[in-house]
Amino acid sequence: MQKETAVIALRGKKIFITGGGGFIGSSLAERLADDNRVVLYDVSYKRNSLKYTGLRDHPNVTIYKGDVMDMERIADVVDDDVTHVVHAAAVVGVQKVLNNSMKTIDTNFTGTSCVLRVAAELPKLERFLYFSTSEVFGVNAYQVREDTPVVLGPVKDARWSYSISKVAGEHLVQSFYRENAMPTVIVRPFNIFGPRRVGDHVMKTFILQALQDKTITVHNDGAQIRAWCYIDDLADALEAMLTKRKSVGESFNIGNPVNVLSVYRLAKMIKSQTRSKSKISCRDVNFTDIEQRVPDISKAEKLLDFKPLHDVGKVLMGTIDWYREHLL
Repeated sequence: MQKETAVIALRGKKIFITGGGGFIGSSLAERLADDNRVVLYDVSYKRNSLKYTGLRDHPNVTIYKGDVMDMERIADVVDDDVTHVVHAAAVVGVQKVLNNSMKTIDTNFTGTSCVLRVAAELPKLERFLYFSTSEVFGVNAYQVREDTPVVLGPVKDARWSYSISKVAGEHLVQSFYRENAMPTVIVRPFNIFGPRRVGDHVMKTFILQALQDKTITVHNDGAQIRAWCYIDDLADALEAMLTKRKSVGESFNIGNPVNVLSVYRLAKMIKSQTRSKSKISCRDVNFTDIEQRVPDISKAEKLLDFKPLHDVGKVLMGTIDWYREHLL
């Protein structure tokens, strides 16, 4: 039998993407739009990544506005020709979660239930891809595998409403796989970065501060460890999940364990590459932070032939240039 390649191009399919205006949703849509019909669905298209793409004018792309908790609306825009559903919509961002824990849980869990129930009725469904999070592993997630037990933080800490909603979503997705034979797959991304990421993100914040010679503000002591994964590497993994038979019923930790940097080291790298005059200042924060976040990607390497290719030091300048051009 011929070995499956790492990335098998999707062609002639119809792909429905929730959170289609976001960084990851729009990046995946750009990759797929030339050879497929793509339907983007998002609650709002203000202040997001879509406007920095050419997707609005693409002949293969249809854009709808709607809430993932509105199952009737989803059913109206999803027709029987849809072959792939990518559920990326969620309430994200630490401050947004801290201030809106009820909405976070409702949107991330109830919304997932609504999308799943519509997808379950699709006669041509080949894959349902659910976005979970690396935060399911708690504050110390070093070289975590897919079968590493999840860590549920205390109920009184609003920070954990996000990860808890995602864990519950994972259980629901797996239930649809076991009981309805739905071809599901779960992805847990680890610190994705790149041009067009415009939401609440540490790399964007540091870059904009550095470009304006403002103080680069690092939370706590900056010793928090992250494995930075470039958007193109994530997109390779996602396309493999959407096509390779071995992905069905599985979950995957996707990141780049080679690109391990402390948050303070990242700030220094950004300061150097921007030739900024900024000072780096550490500031204590009053919310729980993640101390370590590094994946073991051996399962993705084995089942998806996944191999992240982009070194953070080499692609960081392109990300900096994009922020300089578009957000200053």
